[in-house]
Amino acid sequence: MTTSAVEIDGKVVEDEPTFTPPRQWRATVVMLVLVVLLVVVAITALAVGRYYVPPNEVARLLLGLVFPLDETWYPQERSVVLDIRLPRVLLSMIIGAGLAVTGAVMQAVFRNPLASAQVLGVSSGASFGGVLILMIGVGGVYLVGGAFLGGVLALVLVLLIARATPGSPLLMIVLGGTVVGAMFQAMVSFVTYIADPYRELPSIVFWLLGSFATAGYGKVLIALVPIAIGGAVVLALRWRLNILAMGDEDALSLGLRPARMRLLLLGCVALITAGAVAVAGVISWVGLMVPHLVRMLVGTDNRIVVPMSALLGASYLTLIDTLSRTLSTAEIPIGILTAMIGAPFFVVLLIRNRRQLWGVDG
Repeated sequence: MTTSAVEIDGKVVEDEPTFTPPRQWRATVVMLVLVVLLVVVAITALAVGRYYVPPNEVARLLLGLVFPLDETWYPQERSVVLDIRLPRVLLSMIIGAGLAVTGAVMQAVFRNPLASAQVLGVSSGASFGGVLILMIGVGGVYLVGGAFLGGVLALVLVLLIARATPGSPLLMIVLGGTVVGAMFQAMVSFVTYIADPYRELPSIVFWLLGSFATAGYGKVLIALVPIAIGGAVVLALRWRLNILAMGDEDALSLGLRPARMRLLLLGCVALITAGAVAVAGVISWVGLMVPHLVRMLVGTDNRIVVPMSALLGASYLTLIDTLSRTLSTAEIPIGILTAMIGAPFFVVLLIRNRRQLWGVDG
């Protein structure tokens, strides 16, 4: 950046900078890169597998759904791409975007880079609600509703513990989330223990491990509705996350009611988490990793962080799902892979942010 000087009435006055690269340029470039990355990851996921389909044929097949193109693909390729892999890719993109958005919201609301639906026990609560519904023998909308109520209950308990316990609010929230998550996880284990080993247990265990193996267009719709509703509200209010991150006093001085806004945003987090857990089981650590990576790229402005987290989360979970079904002959549950990657990442974040969490130097 350079400055120019002009002479006014015999005095030299510095003029405005002649070149100031706007911050939006970097954000725009990163956004375009993430869009391209998502397209590449999606086409790759549709192409690879036990039955390989050339990427150019995948692209032509998808374009053929909109434009009148000559059919250069085989019927088997069309069936594999559109009937088997496309719903799976769509589901992983929707859930990845939703989980990443929940992480961005919770980290902004609690002003803590370590906050996520997994760390604060929301995922465990949603799992318990979903397991109860599975044990009853129903699914679909009821599964989403049960997971939503379980996630909301876990979130309310964490907030109550944080308010009732003296000490650092951020520390109490994280510790409260650990306690609540362990409690709901114990209840999930109890339900699993008493479930019928022939009729109920296999579906519960498979669901808890997290997987897109049973993906279909019906499940895409079930996940899309709650995640789209919650995500749309968050995107519309994402600029208010910047105000909440300033603290309650500053938010009140700017005319924002932080308690009410925080409740609305956390309700959206519970709804999105419920939609994800209901159709794919427990997929952890996405909401912790992705928003932090985005902030490393573009800064802390939540107006930018939230949509970019959605894009990167969609790419990340689609890539992990592709690895889960191609690394070995037997499909690896996706929850295992995300935990194996996310847990070490959490340790690194914990070390880097120890000052903010513990309030100590060094």
